Amino acid sequence: MLEIQLDFIFREMEFRVPARTSRDSLFSKPSWFIRLTDTSTGAVSHGECSLIPSLSIDDRQTITKTLNELKTSGLSASIDLTQFAQTPALLFALEMALLSLNQNPFQFFNCPFYTEKRPIPINGLIWMDSVEGMLEQIKDRVSEGFRILKMKVGALNHKEELEMLNAFRQAYPANEFELRVDANGAFTKDNALNRLEELSQFDIHSIEQPVQPQQWKLMGDLVRNSPIPIALDEELIGYPNKEDLLDEINPHYLIIKHSLIGGFKESNHWIRLAEERNIKWWATSALESNIGLNAISQWCSASGSSLPQGLGTGKLFTNNIPSPLEVTAATIRLNAAEWDLSDLHFD
Repeated sequence: MLEIQLDFIFREMEFRVPARTSRDSLFSKPSWFIRLTDTSTGAVSHGECSLIPSLSIDDRQTITKTLNELKTSGLSASIDLTQFAQTPALLFALEMALLSLNQNPFQFFNCPFYTEKRPIPINGLIWMDSVEGMLEQIKDRVSEGFRILKMKVGALNHKEELEMLNAFRQAYPANEFELRVDANGAFTKDNALNRLEELSQFDIHSIEQPVQPQQWKLMGDLVRNSPIPIALDEELIGYPNKEDLLDEINPHYLIIKHSLIGGFKESNHWIRLAEERNIKWWATSALESNIGLNAISQWCSASGSSLPQGLGTGKLFTNNIPSPLEVTAATIRLNAAEWDLSDLHFD
């Protein structure tokens, strides 16, 4: 049986600007980078275990303990990853690294993104900020060529937010600019439908997670009555009964975040169930570094999804891993440069 050595290093990823949502503000976030080495061939591969504090269900102490145990014991290529179901970010890291072991260490799928350097369309992300700050971000994204924008909502004074959206639509009409919004569960049972109706005047493509998860009846009622299509995001975290959730809520879209829901296999399961129910989907980075972002981009390319993805997060960190990933012309692509992992000291 193939024996594999695991090594890892921890890094606190530092945001250039605090990542603010209706839920909280992040100044940094934890990531563990793993390296697998095939002891018989010397081949190596890498994975990333990325957490979002207060959102990921992984426990930091459990991850460190498990990685230390795996470093001591090693693992085999036939390891059963389902044993890591309660630590989905760690499961994803192992799945990622095992996929690329004994081939190109940065190739996970035989897909156009990798083999043909074909770009993937993405949305431009607008982080929560003051009204003036968000409008300035919008100008920047538009100047970079984005025509599909994703905006965080729910943390500002509601009246100010409506005024900001009105200013946005006056400058950027709906026939030229698509707007996705993400409430991160900011609305309540008492105000959600009214706020969705108020937001609908701005020709919004969809809204992610208008209320907190695990309120299936409320969310299902909103889906049936909302003038804006609803996407589930945080609702997918924690391995719920997928079929029951989708049947009761019947959302318009799913947002796939691999580090939060448990990697490629788990994401494929969600997508199969969604497509059986005519539910559309796209993938979004869960604030991974460039290592995780590369893997997710290849998966998106291999999946054949035609919708623009949420993968424009590579410039968020001051200490990201140098990579050939490039965001240009509202797409993410691989350029001809090589990967440089020299600042990841596993030994």
